[in-house]
Amino acid sequence: MTSPKPSSDPAKCDPILRNALRYTVSAKEYKLLHEYLISRAPPAVKQRSPPPARYEAIVRSKDDYNAAAVRAAGRVFLASQTGLKIWEMIANKIINRGKIQKSKPKTSIFRSPNIRLSLSLSLILLFHRLLHRFFIRLRENLLTSDAQAFRRRNPRVSRVLTSRLAPAIGASLAGFYLGVCPGDQLRVTLAIYTFSRAAEFLYNALEDEGWFKDRPWWFGSWLLMPVAFGQLLHAFVFDRECFPQAYGKFILNHSPNYIQTRPEDYPPNLQWPGTFEIVDSLAELAHLNWPPFVSPILFPNTETLPSSLTTIAPVTEPAHPGIKALSCALLHPTDTSCLRTYITYHIRAVPPMTRFFALIFTAMSIPRYKAFLASPVAATNKLAKSILRMTMFASGAIGTAWGSICLFQHLLPRGFLPTRRFFLGGFLAGFWAFLERKSGRSNFLYSARTSLDSMWKVGVKRGWWKGIRNGDVGLFVLSLAVINAVYEANPKAVSGGALRKSLGMLRGDGWVDRADLAGEGSGKKGAGREIDA
Repeated sequence: MTSPKPSSDPAKCDPILRNALRYTVSAKEYKLLHEYLISRAPPAVKQRSPPPARYEAIVRSKDDYNAAAVRAAGRVFLASQTGLKIWEMIANKIINRGKIQKSKPKTSIFRSPNIRLSLSLSLILLFHRLLHRFFIRLRENLLTSDAQAFRRRNPRVSRVLTSRLAPAIGASLAGFYLGVCPGDQLRVTLAIYTFSRAAEFLYNALEDEGWFKDRPWWFGSWLLMPVAFGQLLHAFVFDRECFPQAYGKFILNHSPNYIQTRPEDYPPNLQWPGTFEIVDSLAELAHLNWPPFVSPILFPNTETLPSSLTTIAPVTEPAHPGIKALSCALLHPTDTSCLRTYITYHIRAVPPMTRFFALIFTAMSIPRYKAFLASPVAATNKLAKSILRMTMFASGAIGTAWGSICLFQHLLPRGFLPTRRFFLGGFLAGFWAFLERKSGRSNFLYSARTSLDSMWKVGVKRGWWKGIRNGDVGLFVLSLAVINAVYEANPKAVSGGALRKSLGMLRGDGWVDRADLAGEGSGKKGAGREIDA
């Protein structure tokens, strides 16, 4: 005896079930599921599953916008949760293997950081779509003749709500749901990243409008690097807790000649200063106004080091007596020439750094394998030039940052800007970015974001300003409003086709690139803009 087939009349379908289906799977998605999964399922499952035509009749609606927004938000929640779980598994099983891990306190599911992060992202998407459509309809209604009386009574409000940018800016209010995310470093980083991209896109829009048509040929985003490197180097020496660890490890791992490592034949029972102790000693030298070097070899019965710098005695005691500055005895104790040390640094640092960037740039070029197949010689030359430029930029910046300490010892009096010299040294190091000025914009903006985050933390630590509660959320909302406004007025000012399509998804327009739909009228916009490697 066979079970009765479901009725083909959609009107007899339960309303709650119909809405549940509409807000879960669209008709097009159900057709794909039926074709690839349900059609291969056991007979019992196939009998209970309606065919695609029947399902389409059940979920058909005059307006599917809200249901599509809920479906998209739900998928963002599930996708982000899955990604976070996979990352936790990789971190625990591979990255942190063999390390002692602290036991995490048990929390309720609603206080779980992963749940709150996924919920925040999904709510931002949902309400961004709903608010965007709400303000579009409100604007259309206010522009009708029936709303003429309202426009006369409220001219200012009417001008705001009927503006072309009103839906884009109004939808940005959904950014307040970032407050659902835990207020940790991730939220701050996301707010700073959005702020930097908003500034970048606003600059692109102004550039397309001709605001910077008379700029000099050397003007560009690379000019961010001197200021960013100056701030980061100063924070690295004096406020390391406000400095990104990855930057610090990279600098110290690629600083031969300047960071004296423990000799292999050094007695194991004697202490040797660590890398960060050497950096802390440089900060103490700056506070002491860069004292001169008194060689223990020439004056064995004299106290040659201040009491606060005894940790560096193993490095400075055997230093060459011809060295004049204590900082030079700490950085290059066996060589009396600062210039020779600087040249030797480049000879030793460039080869390993070239191998490092060769691995990274080669891996990044794999998605562009078609260019190598079409023109292998040209593509290989381009890759080699990128590797060499990045190597010279990184090695030159690190070497100049260390070498500037010796340079200022020769050029400046001991008491002149004793602590600010590190900012000046980083400022000089940042000019090596000129080599990457045509293709390093993403690196420059990343460094600027990192410097901005570090500067804010230093200011809070030293009392220059007070932290604003949920200030990162407000910054995110403001930045999102600028991005939406620029995207509405000039889509090509938003760099990156994938990002423009993502903004289209955020607005509910679908995975489309509005820059491609803008027509030939703006085809010349952005022609001279910087590009990323």
